[in-house]
Amino acid sequence: MMGKLLPVIFVILGLAIGGGAGFFLRPAPPPPEEVAEGEAAAAATGETHATAEEGHGEEGGEEGVPTSEFVKLNNQFVVPLLDANRVRAMVIMSLSIEMPVGGTERVYAVEPRLRDSFLQVLFDHANNGGFEGVYTSTDKMAELRRALLENARSVVGPDVKSILISDILRQDS
Repeated sequence: MMGKLLPVIFVILGLAIGGGAGFFLRPAPPPPEEVAEGEAAAAATGETHATAEEGHGEEGGEEGVPTSEFVKLNNQFVVPLLDANRVRAMVIMSLSIEMPVGGTERVYAVEPRLRDSFLQVLFDHANNGGFEGVYTSTDKMAELRRALLENARSVVGPDVKSILISDILRQDS
């Protein structure tokens, strides 16, 4: 009986000692003056938690206030590459859109239409051989970005600054 109970006692004792050590060894909170100064500085520069989550835009002006933010589209884009009615490869991409600060809500409001438009561009690019050979060449990627940017501006509006391709992968079958 004692042989079965001893490991349980050791586990409970180890957890209690570890928790106590973590409690007593945690760093001290900053003095209230430093916290207030940090919040005041963030408010003065206009930095909010939302802009930090969306990404870091271009540095604008002398104060370094971001003038743009990057809106990452929620899901990846999957483009099948067909050959004689058979899928021979898949291209998987992640896209982000560069917008002026505060434009995130506009992008998410039209995201279904934007995704549909982007998929049509990606399918056209695939059907025209854009994902053949060295599909990451500067010319092919510039052509794809230009077409995506035109479509993004037609759906979201003229404020779209650029399209960023953050991930691209081609998997042959």
